[in-house]
Amino acid sequence: MLQDGPIRLRGLDLSDKKKLALLANNKKVWDNLRDYMPHPYSEEDAVDFIRLTDQEAPKLTFAIEYNIELCGVIGLVPQKDVYRRTAEIGYCLGEPFWGKGIATTAVKLLTAYGFQQIDLVRIHTGVFEYNTVSMRVLEKNGYKKEGIFKHAVLKNGKIWDEHRYAKLREEEYAGKI
Repeated sequence: MLQDGPIRLRGLDLSDKKKLALLANNKKVWDNLRDYMPHPYSEEDAVDFIRLTDQEAPKLTFAIEYNIELCGVIGLVPQKDVYRRTAEIGYCLGEPFWGKGIATTAVKLLTAYGFQQIDLVRIHTGVFEYNTVSMRVLEKNGYKKEGIFKHAVLKNGKIWDEHRYAKLREEEYAGKI
């Protein structure tokens, strides 16, 4: 478990299925995620996802809790081959929890976990051009914009740019590791 004040990251449990389905079954949430996330999102989708995360070793996917209430999910996707010391970070919050600083703290906690516990040297992600709130979450955590992939994303029948962000362990822990 990772915690900072009222925000806690913990493993997902089957008891989360109803709340996870409720939060994820929202078009405004889905609009900022890749299409492999189903929409509409059912309790069966939640169960499948939770069971998938049960197989992780080490733990890479976490429930985000705010004041002991499930409000979202955050995770790291390890890369392969020559990129094996890199992971992609992804996160989503239910709409009722937007604008409270929860995502910023969750990203801070998971980034530290990735560098300290998983021994990553780089964490990156891509953000759709219209999701400026997510860009700000990353920037507040010291992620740097590395570039813009022009016309790289097809979402909701439109072509969008993808903004790529990354953080290096050496920047986070300069002189500490």
